[in-house]
Amino acid sequence: MSRLFGTDGVRGVANTDLTPELALSLGRALVAVLIEEGHTRPSILIGRDPRWSGELLEAALAAGITSAGGNALTVGVIPTPGVAYLTTAVGAAAGAMISASHNPVGDNGIKFFGGDGYKLRDDEEDRLEELIGADGLPRPSGTDVGRIIPDHAAVLRYIDHLVNTADTDLGGMRVVLDGSNGSASEVAPQVYRRLGATVIDLNCKPDGANINDGVGSTHPEVVCKAVVQHSAELGISHDGDADRLIAADARGNVVDGDAILAILARDRQQRDVLAENTVVTTVMTNLGFKRAMQGLGIDVVETAVGDRYVLEDMRGRGAVLGGEQSGHIIQLDKGTTGDGILSAVALMGVVKRSEATLHDLAQVMTRLPQVLINVPDVDKGRLDATQAVWDAVAVEEGRLGDDGRVLVRPSGTEPVIRVMVEAMTQDDAHGSAERIADVIRDTLAI
Repeated sequence: MSRLFGTDGVRGVANTDLTPELALSLGRALVAVLIEEGHTRPSILIGRDPRWSGELLEAALAAGITSAGGNALTVGVIPTPGVAYLTTAVGAAAGAMISASHNPVGDNGIKFFGGDGYKLRDDEEDRLEELIGADGLPRPSGTDVGRIIPDHAAVLRYIDHLVNTADTDLGGMRVVLDGSNGSASEVAPQVYRRLGATVIDLNCKPDGANINDGVGSTHPEVVCKAVVQHSAELGISHDGDADRLIAADARGNVVDGDAILAILARDRQQRDVLAENTVVTTVMTNLGFKRAMQGLGIDVVETAVGDRYVLEDMRGRGAVLGGEQSGHIIQLDKGTTGDGILSAVALMGVVKRSEATLHDLAQVMTRLPQVLINVPDVDKGRLDATQAVWDAVAVEEGRLGDDGRVLVRPSGTEPVIRVMVEAMTQDDAHGSAERIADVIRDTLAI
């Protein structure tokens, strides 16, 4: 049986893969684990993004928690990092976020945080899996049953936290915001305006069905076009649960997670607040980023794909800055997980302090052309054992030499195999990626 938890919690089609029965079982198992750890009537804080199925899964998860003797603290629609922050702020034993991030509205997911605000480790998730549906889990009655306790002011406390964490006034900045009709829609405009920015907000009217619908961080062309139209200094684009950030400069160019991370790293180095003089990234990070950091004398550490693995490595070595090309940026001296709004505030702060344009700041790195092909309808479980694929990879690596690289991996959240190639030219990268993808289709088709 495959592992229930992926790289970012449990995820699938809501009410088909991620059913209310599963959500209920997860809630019961979580309380059982917390009781094992010595908690009495543990409280679990629950947040969600605006998609319709979030209400369904919130009700089921809360029912599971309370049926096992825990209290469910419901805070409604809020960014994922808001759950991480509030879990520690209110002293909850754990936190749960119901969201499928940038995925379509039909998907949903559940991810858990410990009482310290950090995502659960693999071994902690494995223990949850062991207990799902197990016999002998707590089944209290009477006044030992848990309660569902709504907290309608929680979002406002999170907004205050974000404003208080900022170290730069944004007065005079003109910014376009794409809220993806998701969890950032209420929070982000308030934060940026309270810090002094003039905000043109787009896609900040969630109706439960329009989340990520052609907007947000996976559609940066929306904010790129709007920045030019509104003569703004820069654009900010979040995903459905607001833990990502993709930016746009005043010329309408995309500034992705790699470039944002490079800008923040150089700024922190200059201000002597880059702990261990190190940035932690994943194997998907562009080779141009690594070359830029080498030129600045900053150490780069790579992990497996997934912000949880970036975070684990950062904590282990005492680093404070890390992230992914997709826009997950982690600042451990400001929060326990990637926070797209905090990242945007930090980026705008660099622009304000430096008195440079975002376009100029992004020249800190020169991106190598990169091609990413997602190969669907294949058996990703057989990838490691299919020698023909790795022979094809070896051939392309030989062609590229030191001026490029190849990465082939199964997605942790989708039923696809990802083929990523970087090369000195777009044509070279595309050709290599297509040749490898063809071998994958031929040998691993379902």
